[in-house]
Amino acid sequence: MNNHHEHKIPILSFYSGGGFLDMGFEQAGFETVWTNEVDAVFAKLHAAGITSWRKSRGNGIKAEIFNTKSITEVSSKEIISEAFPDGKPEHFGMIGGPPCQDFSMNGSLKGFDGDRGKLTTLYFDKILELKPTFFVMENVTGLTKRKETKEFLQTLLKRVEKEYFVDHEKLNALEFGVPQYRERIFFVGIRKTKLDSKIVNQSPFGKWFPFPVDKKYKDAATKYSWATPVSFGKSLTKPKDLPLELCVESCLVPPREINSTANANEFFNLYVTDKALDAIDEGETNRPSFKRLHRFKYSPTACYGNNEVHLHPYRHRRLSVRETLRIQGVPDTYVLPTELPLSKKFKMIGNGVPVPLAKAVANAVKNFLKDNDVIQTTKLSKMKKIQ
Repeated sequence: MNNHHEHKIPILSFYSGGGFLDMGFEQAGFETVWTNEVDAVFAKLHAAGITSWRKSRGNGIKAEIFNTKSITEVSSKEIISEAFPDGKPEHFGMIGGPPCQDFSMNGSLKGFDGDRGKLTTLYFDKILELKPTFFVMENVTGLTKRKETKEFLQTLLKRVEKEYFVDHEKLNALEFGVPQYRERIFFVGIRKTKLDSKIVNQSPFGKWFPFPVDKKYKDAATKYSWATPVSFGKSLTKPKDLPLELCVESCLVPPREINSTANANEFFNLYVTDKALDAIDEGETNRPSFKRLHRFKYSPTACYGNNEVHLHPYRHRRLSVRETLRIQGVPDTYVLPTELPLSKKFKMIGNGVPVPLAKAVANAVKNFLKDNDVIQTTKLSKMKKIQ
């Protein structure tokens, strides 16, 4: 860990997984000073991927998961001593996406009673104990859909709202240039002692935080004439108005590049006959599994850990690790070690926050803190501008 935190706002990353949320915040000029991930394989994958990505950007700070204990066993005192050996700074942030399977429409729907649901409660506990300047929490939209879950969430928020102004918004990765339809809910909280209450009280409908909007891709799901399913093996031309970067085609690795592109030759074998695969149309994604993506459409939500098989649009194979990383907006400079289990790689990738969406939220937070004098502009202006 380095000690040059004065020009960048330090952040503590909970439930770090592959570090995709951290990457977005680092791209926006924050500095990750503490990470937590209980899964030992995820921790190794995170360290390798983030280190290689940082190195490609001229940042030699080796990534490591600072704490691999369950968050249930980590005291706030321990977090502060690990993250800030020289003492707690005036400003820092907390980010995290507590595991969401208990709220996910594809998951167990146990809500806050599930083991993973309880981790959301713990995240709010840590906010109140650590008292960061701001926090960001990302989760599935299921968190606000079911009556009992919604009511419990409101109880949790009431506790936090004694000390924080909190706002939330549903954001779709597709509307931030990612070739994937992935809706997630983001909560942003700013400590009440750091923000003029007029800013919040004068906002219509209680929506005071300027959540990001990318005008270029806004309403992308309805704005374009997306390709419809066609029989497998057809030769197709991209419709002129479709942005290629929103299509699965932009993420596919051509055969000639498979061996020279990191993680591109890593995919699960298919134990199905060619005849059975021939029968699955390109773009036929309304199936429980063996969804064949369309080259000129976005991918459905990437959740590869739930026995969901996403097929290559026009080849008889599953998507590779590299292709799924690209569908999550992760740069090719993020490289995973080949020797670690494939199932863990896909699960970790599927759990992550698409990087361009994370960066958009991080920039919105940074600009809000600066524009509303939560943090002195002089300190922020020294932040390294990272493209």
